[in-house]
Amino acid sequence: MTKNRSIKTILMVIISIGFLNACKNKEKDYAATDAVYKNRDTTVKPGDNFFLYANGSWLKKNPIPAAYSSWGVGNVVEEVLRDRLKKINEDALKENAAKGTSSQKIGDFYYSGMDTVDIEKQGLSPLKTEMNKIDQVKDINSLVDEFAHLQTIGVGTAIGAGVAQDPKNSAKMMLQLGQAGIGLPNRDYYFNKDQHSINIRTDYQQKHLPVLYKLSGLTDASATETSKKIYSLEQLLADSSRKLEDLRDPYKNYNKMPLAGLSKLAPDINWKSMFDKMDYKNVDSVIVGQPEYYRAVNKALKTYSIDDWKAYLRKNLIEAFSECLSKPYDQEDFRFYGTVLRGKKEQLPRWKRVIDAENGLMGEVLGQLFVKDYFPEKTKERYVNLVEAMRTSFKEHIEKLNWMSDPTKQKAYDKLAKVMPKVGYPDKWKNFSTLTISRGPYVLNVMNANTYWHRFEANKLGKPVDRTEWDITPQTYNAYYNPSNNEIVLPVAMLTIPGFKDEDVDDAVVYGYAAASTIGHEMTHGFDDQGRQFDAVGNLKEWWAPQDSVKFTQRAQMLINQFNGYSIYGLHINGKATQGENIADLGGVVIGLDAFKKTEQYKEGKTINGLTPVQRYFLGYALSWMEQDRKEMLSSQILTNEHSPAFMRVNGPFTDVPEFYEAFHIKKGDKMWLDPDKRVKIW
Repeated sequence: MTKNRSIKTILMVIISIGFLNACKNKEKDYAATDAVYKNRDTTVKPGDNFFLYANGSWLKKNPIPAAYSSWGVGNVVEEVLRDRLKKINEDALKENAAKGTSSQKIGDFYYSGMDTVDIEKQGLSPLKTEMNKIDQVKDINSLVDEFAHLQTIGVGTAIGAGVAQDPKNSAKMMLQLGQAGIGLPNRDYYFNKDQHSINIRTDYQQKHLPVLYKLSGLTDASATETSKKIYSLEQLLADSSRKLEDLRDPYKNYNKMPLAGLSKLAPDINWKSMFDKMDYKNVDSVIVGQPEYYRAVNKALKTYSIDDWKAYLRKNLIEAFSECLSKPYDQEDFRFYGTVLRGKKEQLPRWKRVIDAENGLMGEVLGQLFVKDYFPEKTKERYVNLVEAMRTSFKEHIEKLNWMSDPTKQKAYDKLAKVMPKVGYPDKWKNFSTLTISRGPYVLNVMNANTYWHRFEANKLGKPVDRTEWDITPQTYNAYYNPSNNEIVLPVAMLTIPGFKDEDVDDAVVYGYAAASTIGHEMTHGFDDQGRQFDAVGNLKEWWAPQDSVKFTQRAQMLINQFNGYSIYGLHINGKATQGENIADLGGVVIGLDAFKKTEQYKEGKTINGLTPVQRYFLGYALSWMEQDRKEMLSSQILTNEHSPAFMRVNGPFTDVPEFYEAFHIKKGDKMWLDPDKRVKIW
């Protein structure tokens, strides 16, 4: 009896061990297919730096490659996309397609960009015709004519013109003028006292500009002297340009005037003639964003000589196409804009750069082929449903607001109900039949594509607004909210978690990664400091009760103050300039969390790999911002970008969310602890 009992016990132990090992192996197997589990760095306390806790292990194993200024989840998605687009291009090259077909344009563009033998032989010669046109400028009138011509081929000048919906009448397309004309990323680089800005502008003045002018044929002495004059010209324009945060006020940046008013603003410019030459026909009025800038342009036209302006245009022409030219031009462009500004150590392989250029210029041609293979209808349906889940959750949040009056709530419900989602890819594709692409010089193909886009936009004047149009391709890792259309646009690429099939990712992660950080984020933009000023049909219009606007602004100011307190490399985040994105991040997190609470996964409450559903939700959101940046890139972003750095887009909003504290047992004394009375709640 005893012996038999022992044998039975041994057998039970063996069976139990086998069962436990099977469970462990099963858990281990699931961990291998878990989108968030292995990314964590469990040596970091969630309450000290949640971004590093959630993503630190992945970041350690995936340092920034030399050709990049940043590296993260978006880059991994883009690498997969580039490989797929490369195959599309290589297949098009083999096809020998008929002239004018999409395959012919794709194949020939790729061929011309990869033909480095001819590109090196050609040097600057493909731009000879354009250089001659600049040389023929004799006076202010012919200079302004050249401004007009250069814009049509994609070269920036002192005039920043474009066609867009009238913010106060979204059914009408209007010609609009904004500040432009400078070579550095924004006006602050010309004046800021921080060491990063000083280093950048010193290099620009003393290295970059002189090198460009020497490459264009000037002697060392002439190149140095010309560089000083051109920097001075740009500095004058920068001095009358608005700061990043000041560009966020839609009313102050809306100054509609007839042509006669524009002529008073800048009388030395023949505006009608210039607009005609830009293909902007029958213009009777324009919207000027920053009138003081155009007063400065008029002053600069008389302050600097025609020869100075010609030198300025030559520089702009070369810079616009440097990446398409021979190595000396391409390498200097990369040295300054890639390495000095963004910290990149080497260039991307040639094929990737050509694919990126092609994707930017004729992305919908590629997109039509791309979505056939990579975005099945079942996947699209999941995200269409997610949009509606977020809309429902957002409405419930508005209902519960104790600071908003009922009349304003009713209008907010209406606007939310009319938010138009565009998911995955367009239902209607653009027509590229008038775009001419050949196997000739690469730079001319790029110029032709720029001209196509200029005419495409110019042709919108006087036409009904096409609210079905996408301003982004399905294979782009990005998304946007358009206040004039009251729409959110969600490309397939932005909804992709690299390395995982969509059907294998649990709802908790998807709700954090896509519903909160993308869908909810873009939806909340309709109700941020800018978007809230547009009504349900996209018009800039006061629809809030005055007291509600005051209460919103008070809450937004708390978020501004919170982000003003964060600094990196001695540079403080600009809370005012980034407030729209910060409001959208916080809104996306809290609205997405309540939407997730309605799912079966949340209600069941089961752990996966030891993580609760709510923990997985926050980890999914952190995954969407899994990125690390070089010092130069991060410094430039803080000065020029309305988005906070990626890690602050996780740690910042999470400190305002009570469920985050509960899920990860955050206690007072932890670095991410924020006292309850300081936590921001807007939506």
